[in-house]
Amino acid sequence: MLKKLSVLLGLTLLSLVALAQEKEEVVEGSIYIPMQPPFVVNYGGEGRLKYLKTELTLRVNDVHTAAAVRHHMPLLRNAMVMLFSRQSEESITTQEGVALLRETAKEEIIALLEAEQGAADVLEVYFNNLIVQK
Repeated sequence: MLKKLSVLLGLTLLSLVALAQEKEEVVEGSIYIPMQPPFVVNYGGEGRLKYLKTELTLRVNDVHTAAAVRHHMPLLRNAMVMLFSRQSEESITTQEGVALLRETAKEEIIALLEAEQGAADVLEVYFNNLIVQK
């Protein structure tokens, strides 16, 4: 009887360990995180005020990065406001400039998350819309 109980207890513990390991597995695939509300910033430096309005969505690869993005959203939003406000009219009004801006935004987000969390698996930064008023 005691031997059967020991075997049953051992099997139960093994099942619990296996279940705990399953829960810790990283779910991989694309997770999209919108950076809400939209960004509205002045850009272009001196002279007449120019405005940029954009909505960004981040594509990350795992739930840990998604959680880090959500946790550090104020930090990431601040960095994006500062990045957008540094832009010149030439860098915002051409397709090459917008592509470079998107890549720069991705690099800044990755750098911030790596500094805060140690790793970041941000795959892409997407502009949902981009409106420029000159």
